Amino acid sequence: MIDLKTPLLAIDVGRGTQDILVYEPGRAVENSIKLVLPSPTVVAAAKIREATRAGRPVFLDGYLMGGGANTGAIRKHLAADLPVYATPKAALTLHDDPERVRALGVEIRTAPPGDAAVVRTTDYMEPELRQALSLFGVDYPQNVAIAVQDHGYSPHRSNRIHRFELMRERLDAGDWDLLSLASDPPIADMTRMQAVLSQAPGAFVTDTGPAALIGALCDPQVRRMAKTGVTLVNAGNGHTLCFTLKGREIHGLFEHHTGALDPAKLQDYIRRLADGTLTTEEVFDDGGHGAAIRKPLATGAVAVTGPNRLRLLPEAYQAAPFGDMMLSGCFGLAYLWKRFREPTL
Repeated sequence: MIDLKTPLLAIDVGRGTQDILVYEPGRAVENSIKLVLPSPTVVAAAKIREATRAGRPVFLDGYLMGGGANTGAIRKHLAADLPVYATPKAALTLHDDPERVRALGVEIRTAPPGDAAVVRTTDYMEPELRQALSLFGVDYPQNVAIAVQDHGYSPHRSNRIHRFELMRERLDAGDWDLLSLASDPPIADMTRMQAVLSQAPGAFVTDTGPAALIGALCDPQVRRMAKTGVTLVNAGNGHTLCFTLKGREIHGLFEHHTGALDPAKLQDYIRRLADGTLTTEEVFDDGGHGAAIRKPLATGAVAVTGPNRLRLLPEAYQAAPFGDMMLSGCFGLAYLWKRFREPTL
């Protein structure tokens, strides 16, 4: 399913790791250069914690990036009565509303005080990746595809609701085709994706969840299951996304926070997604994003990918495209690059 004309760097940015594939035409995918590294938010959080231990102010400088570990470290830094400053762009990492950022105790300014530890905010760690690859004599590909999870611009309402509404709009516009969840370029409202695109002009930028599930379909067994109907799950470190899928038609989906799920709860959600009774209200009220069902899909076939697959669905088929589950998102990015950028293949 992956046969590109030119080299491609695929970067799947998650909550815990960033997973990286260097695709080279003519080389077996199994022998491609692959990296599983700490995610940018984890890297930023470590630098913030170092500043906290040293008793130094922190200055966030860069772009809107994903939250998680970094925002948690900022809150602890502030709780230690240590100052935090941020440029207007970097401040959006903490919230879309600058007044909410100031209410946290963060001062928005364009330049750091002299004693501050400067922490770069970005989802695209290009200088570090260039250096890492160059140490092994690997050329940095001109073509880049990057996946991040984007909640969309939502300064005054729940970003969980907003993200799921955007997904539903894309599905309705694309007749619930799997590929309708990717667009090239990303829609303007996806500000995290737009921030990545501003740093990597010409890159293909899309969402992590659909990319991982599209990548899982590179597993031949999953493709066979999808012909008659399958429940396909990406159990990521931060979020779990689940589709009922037949061919390329999505029958229903839900998205939740992985930490809020256990095997019994997830299996119950999966059963009711398949029979069409799961509601977006109950997923949201449980701390998740939501659910959307076009029509039921009676299937007992379940396939799962993602780093939490064995914890949540140990009995399901463990999808491992090209023998490497951690790179499912990268394989999905490569497939999407082929569909959107090299459609003649």
